[in-house]
Amino acid sequence: MSLLPFLAEISGSIHVGIAALGSALGVGFIGAKAADATGRNPGASTQIMVISIILAALAEGITFFAIFLAK
Repeated sequence: MSLLPFLAEISGSIHVGIAALGSALGVGFIGAKAADATGRNPGASTQIMVISIILAALAEGITFFAIFLAK
């Protein structure tokens, strides 16, 4: 019985988890900075919201790349 396939599967799961953690941290930072920017300049809240939604989608895309590469 070889241990190598089991270790390969674990390492694939680990990198997906790390990518998901990084993505979650990125989205959290984007939300915090968007709230900070809206507090400083309420007139630009629509533009800030649009940019933060786009950046959050790009940050979450990293997780999908990791999932597809793992399988």
